[in-house]
Amino acid sequence: MEPEDFPDDLIDALIGVQRRLRRRLREQIAPQLRGAEVELLRLVVTRPGIGISDAAKDLHLAGNSVSTLVNQLSRQGYLVRETDPADRRAARLLPTPAAEARIAEWRKRRAELVRGGLAGLDETDREALRAAVPALRKLAENLHEEAEES
Repeated sequence: MEPEDFPDDLIDALIGVQRRLRRRLREQIAPQLRGAEVELLRLVVTRPGIGISDAAKDLHLAGNSVSTLVNQLSRQGYLVRETDPADRRAARLLPTPAAEARIAEWRKRRAELVRGGLAGLDETDREALRAAVPALRKLAENLHEEAEES
C-alpha cells in the first residue's frame, strides 16, 4: 500500500465494516430503522433530555432534519418530546422504554457480530485492531474538530 493510498484504503475498510454490520443488524432487528434514526435514538438514550438543536449539532444534521426524525420516532413510540422548563419554546427529548430496549438489543447484537468476526482473525490481527482503537478515536475527534471549524 502506497502512503498516498492510505486515506482511501482506511476509509474503504471502515465503511466496509460499518456497511456489513448495518446489513446484518437490519436482518436481525425489526422493525427497520434508518441509520439517522438509530443515531438519534442512541444519542437520546445516552443523553436523555437533550434538545433538538444540540442533537442536530452532535449529529451534524440540520435542525429541521432532526425535527423530522423526532416526529417519526415519536410516532413509532421511541421518543417523547417534553417542553423544556427553562425555555418553554424548546423541547427536550426523552427515550421511551421501547427505545432503551431497542438500543440495548442493537448494542448486544452488534457486539456479538463483531465478536464473531474477531474470532475469525488470528491473534496478531486482533491485537493490531485493539491497538488501533485509540488512534481511530483521535482521528474521529480531529475530523469532528475540523467540521466545527469550517
